[in-house]
Amino acid sequence: MAAPIKITTPFTLEQARALKAGDLVLITGTVYTSRDAAHKRMTEALAKGETLPVDFHNQIVYYVGPSPAKPGQPIGSAGPTTSGRMDSYTPQMLDQGLLGMIGKGYRSPEVIAAMKKHQAVYFAATGGAAALIAATVKSYEVVAYADLGAEALARMTVENFPAIVVIDSTGNNFYLEGQKQYCRLPADNNL
Repeated sequence: MAAPIKITTPFTLEQARALKAGDLVLITGTVYTSRDAAHKRMTEALAKGETLPVDFHNQIVYYVGPSPAKPGQPIGSAGPTTSGRMDSYTPQMLDQGLLGMIGKGYRSPEVIAAMKKHQAVYFAATGGAAALIAATVKSYEVVAYADLGAEALARMTVENFPAIVVIDSTGNNFYLEGQKQYCRLPADNNL
């Protein structure tokens, strides 16, 4: 197994293009957090011609709704949210310059087409590893939509946040490729 690739944000097109589906990465720097409620507000703001609360150009967003932080910690458990919940909003976010998304689960064909158009990358964080992921978070600050609680738009500083490239900038999908080795056709048609 190859050593993880270290990525430092901002996340550039050159970094995105160099990654391949299946690569293990460790992300250090700023990562924004947002879920469907915040994504809905942002797409509504864009429809009204308003500016977004943050500039998503060359940024990564993590689909997470963290639990409350314990005293002295920046964040509570921080496991990934199912990414499909953001699919109806994702093409508009990619139009704003977003280059990376972290979550879990499959993405729609429309999202994958938009990712290829913008050469963006989709990373998976391991579900069930919320405490490990939270240990990589050095700071957490809500920047917009505080009334949404855990679904607010926030800025995190992370150090060696572990993820896997699931869909690379050319649309190669590790979920699909990874399954091929376990699929086999019957030896004959008598089954």
